[in-house]
Amino acid sequence: MALAHDVRRAALGRESIRALKREGDGATPLGRFPIRQVFYRADRGMRPRTKLPIHAIRADDGWCEDPADRNYNRLTKFPSRQSAEGLKRADHLYDLVLVLGFNDRPRVKGRGSAIFVHLARPGLTPTDGCIALYRRDLLALLAQLVRRGSIDLGPTVARRSPQD
Repeated sequence: MALAHDVRRAALGRESIRALKREGDGATPLGRFPIRQVFYRADRGMRPRTKLPIHAIRADDGWCEDPADRNYNRLTKFPSRQSAEGLKRADHLYDLVLVLGFNDRPRVKGRGSAIFVHLARPGLTPTDGCIALYRRDLLALLAQLVRRGSIDLGPTVARRSPQD
């Protein structure tokens, strides 16, 4: 990953990077994706320094993963009838999350949802399709990013573009 802040290690999806991403395939999508917003757990750390829109995660926040639901690939609230992943997780992965604009404008059912840059597990084990960074690297990245920026994910490198 080549960024203004030198991030040397990141975890990607367990199925690497793919141009043709599908819901649940375990791959990180190939391409340039706009930066949307930041989520963080206020109960687990201070608000990060960033110029991006920011949202403190609440207990009832989730992300809809059900292609048949009208809220597919959007922030949703629990309790929910659709399949949604809770953002307030016990494992700390979503204590800090950068949301990328993948399959959101327009949304294509089944193409995939919730491509986040989130906190890494120890040892940088693969993700379900997201990008994972160590906390210090994610905090440094968030401090650099600007509104209307994007992140390029290529076959062997991911890099930040300050403007589209």
